[in-house]
Amino acid sequence: MFVIGHALERRKVKGRVRRCPATFARVRIADNRVVSVLEQYHAQLAERYSESEVRAITHTVFCERLGWDRSQIELRKFESLSESELLKVYLPLKRLRAGEPMQYVLGEVEFHGLRLSVAPGVLIPRPETEELVDHIVGSGIMPSSILDIGTGSGCIALALKRALPNARVVGTDVSAVALAIAQRNAERNGLEVDWLLHDILLDDLSPVGQFELVVSNPPYIPRAEEPTLSSQVREHEPHLALFVEDEDPLLFFRTIAAKAKEVLIPGTRIWFEGHWLHAPAVGTVLEEMGYTAVEVMSDLSGHPRFIRAQR
Repeated sequence: MFVIGHALERRKVKGRVRRCPATFARVRIADNRVVSVLEQYHAQLAERYSESEVRAITHTVFCERLGWDRSQIELRKFESLSESELLKVYLPLKRLRAGEPMQYVLGEVEFHGLRLSVAPGVLIPRPETEELVDHIVGSGIMPSSILDIGTGSGCIALALKRALPNARVVGTDVSAVALAIAQRNAERNGLEVDWLLHDILLDDLSPVGQFELVVSNPPYIPRAEEPTLSSQVREHEPHLALFVEDEDPLLFFRTIAAKAKEVLIPGTRIWFEGHWLHAPAVGTVLEEMGYTAVEVMSDLSGHPRFIRAQR
């Protein structure tokens, strides 16, 4: 039986020995071989994930924590790990077993070529949001100023700043925790974005300035759908950024579109990511508000997801 963990420290305080808590919890596995760690992942995560999902999780942990790819894991699975290496790959297991999303456990994700920190205060960026960025960049527009409303981790704002380095980019959010993470991501990637604490439901946008592009991935999941979400999302990601009340699922889209008219230069664009059931209705709302060239676009799964319009 191999034991991970430091013995209790002993410190001399006023002539007596004080026993301090161990730095790491003690963890017992069969031995310190790679294969034993893999067996523990399968044994402890089997009730929550399929075999293929567990395999993908272990590959990601070994890649992120040790820099190993899948072939290295297979070739070295009977090798012994040092205690330091063992801690890096084994300690995430407790949080994963509790259902915490892997991205929070590892503390980062890749988004549109950027490495971003993520934590429970922000949504984990989705592939659909990368698609939104792809659509904007691929449209050929070259805005000199961009406003990202509800920026969260800063993923959209930072990806657009990276793609359009000469643009002035501003990201707003109602959460100070989210903005702190977004700022950390900007520093980590060497990108200059202005961050503003702002409640789009209460505050005007006019003091923020004029923009040639407004983009938002606002809360759009109706509260009634909460039970249908995975426990990882439902129990760990911020509800403030996920849900909208059932009585008015278009609340954020309507509010953002109305206030964006204050700051969008005529002839420029607004873009949204939305719920596939409600994306067509968002397009209708934009038309009723006087926007032109309204288009609802599908995601890679074929669901209506993205909406763009011209001021």
